[in-house]
Amino acid sequence: MTAAPSSARKVAVVTLGCARNEVDSEELAGRLAAGGYELIDDADAADAVLVNTCGFIESAKKDSVDAILAATDSGAPVVAVGCMAERYGSELAGALPEATVLGFDDYAQIGDRLDDVIAGRPLVPHTPRDRRTLLPISPVQRTAATTAVDAPAIPGHDWLRRKRLASGPMAALKLASGCDRRCAFCAIPTFRGAFVSRPPAEVLGEAHWLAGQGVTELVLVSENSTSYGKDLGDLRSLEKLLPELAAVPGIVRVRVAYLQPAELRPGLLDLIATTPGIAPYFDLSFQHSSPTLLRRMRRFGGTDDFLRTIERARSLAPGAGFRTNVILGFPGETEEDVAELERFLTLGRLDAVGVFGYSDEDGTEAIGLPGKLDQVEIDARVRRITDLVEELTAQRAEDRIGERVEVLLTEDLSAEEGPGSWLGHAAHQDPDADGTTTVAGVPEGAVAGQLVEAVVEGTEGVDLVARAVVPAGAGTGR
Repeated sequence: MTAAPSSARKVAVVTLGCARNEVDSEELAGRLAAGGYELIDDADAADAVLVNTCGFIESAKKDSVDAILAATDSGAPVVAVGCMAERYGSELAGALPEATVLGFDDYAQIGDRLDDVIAGRPLVPHTPRDRRTLLPISPVQRTAATTAVDAPAIPGHDWLRRKRLASGPMAALKLASGCDRRCAFCAIPTFRGAFVSRPPAEVLGEAHWLAGQGVTELVLVSENSTSYGKDLGDLRSLEKLLPELAAVPGIVRVRVAYLQPAELRPGLLDLIATTPGIAPYFDLSFQHSSPTLLRRMRRFGGTDDFLRTIERARSLAPGAGFRTNVILGFPGETEEDVAELERFLTLGRLDAVGVFGYSDEDGTEAIGLPGKLDQVEIDARVRRITDLVEELTAQRAEDRIGERVEVLLTEDLSAEEGPGSWLGHAAHQDPDADGTTTVAGVPEGAVAGQLVEAVVEGTEGVDLVARAVVPAGAGTGR
């Protein structure tokens, strides 16, 4: 981080939620740094604390409120931004007078806004609106329109003002913002807006910039990566972009997150499974597998469709990784629906599964549906599926014993575990959510961000224990 003048105002940035929020925080950090602010980690020494909130589900909203309240302990003015701030605006400001609440449209002037807050000048919180009414607006149009006062802000799209907040060899790269789907349980489109792709040249430019920052693995994120390019008039944009990203000098692996099962085209599946430099990794948001319940959710597919997708990917890449999230207790869910989900999870042999209990979300279709389940029953179903998932994912990890994996090294453990010991993650493991791989026997001179081939020798739950495979006379360069 470049040293700032001693007179610079200091700001601490706190980020909650997903990798998409991390990218947004880095854009905000870049804008603040360009405006003369010094970015620090210690909130107690800051002139202001910026909390980038999450507004996805009830538990995430609670975490955001707790983080805002905790930030007030610093004594510095607290500014709330992000999804929860955008979604609730003046309502959140009324409930939390300790913080100033800003919306996405304040991002372009975030430095000026913080100046106002520090100086004690009052700001009027925005009134929430359905951001789908502001978009679609193509990235090309957006570029021309950004001089307009009323041009809608699209968080995370201005990489020229991005500043990395964390070191390390992995980084999220945002493909798009917003979502055009109408899942009955999800409010994200209302506060994130309609789906807007970033131009391929812009994404590539950011990839080159990240590689120059020491990044070797890119994680492509959005609300729905399979929709990338549809608003640009080319649904095959992602298939064209992925090989170009994998070819960026310094990048050794590209991972795609947030794929929609109903939109996973055969060509895209095949490319992810077989292209060198692209992790054969499928982050598919199945949400459930009962066809009847999925229709109530305004989604498509079911157990048999999903199993065919998994089978196709594994026929091309036997070691391919699969993760998903599932919702228990959606209105109208029956015991038969839960049993069908159990059948899918057992046959699918996924590597990682997030299990969530349904909760009503403002502005969604599901909030008005009949057949609501008692919270006690929802909690029981969540425990039931969580127990099953823990058993199945541990078994799936054991299935990998004897398998060769490519591990991206992230942390040297030599001091604790002995020379040549490293922590990392294999191609089937998302850096943030899917377990880790500990590798022994890594040659001297290895560095974080390097890919090492290893053989899996054991497991600890979903985590793998492996030993490096070093060809005779081989070096350790990337």
